[in-house]
Amino acid sequence: MKDFAAIDFETANCERTSVCSVGLVIVRNGEIQDTFYSLIQPEPNYYNWFCTRVHGLCSEDTDCAPVFPTVWREIEKLLRLSDEDARKLGSPYLPLVAHNKAFDETCLKAVFRCYQMDYPDYPFYCTLIASRKAFPYAENHQLHTIARLCGYNLEHHHHALADAEACARIALKIL
Repeated sequence: MKDFAAIDFETANCERTSVCSVGLVIVRNGEIQDTFYSLIQPEPNYYNWFCTRVHGLCSEDTDCAPVFPTVWREIEKLLRLSDEDARKLGSPYLPLVAHNKAFDETCLKAVFRCYQMDYPDYPFYCTLIASRKAFPYAENHQLHTIARLCGYNLEHHHHALADAEACARIALKIL
């Protein structure tokens, strides 16, 4: 896979709708072409101690942040394909890739429902699942471990853009 968008969400609490940051890395022709990062005002708008401990974000960081629909309008522009590429891929959007798509895809669908937005059927791939096949001998299949096995040093784990870039680097190696 040479054209895709690696995506990562962080959440404020245990609700999948509570996305508080998003990182996106656009890959075209096997090269990183663009990146996007934004804080997001979560819904519901509160942070639990566990999530804050993981990613370091708190309400003071996102009180003035845009809501999800505003952020997604910017992301959608980056994901949209030309008519010619859309015909080739069978979708008007770049495929999405996440490390543990079970989390990121359910967050995306939940927040679309929360804001009553029509969810396009984004093609979605998972580097976690692929890494279990590519590296059955790995001590674990966490993002930082697989990134290291793919030759990428993930320095700011749980920052959405850093995690999206690690996912992109993994996808370029194993998808």
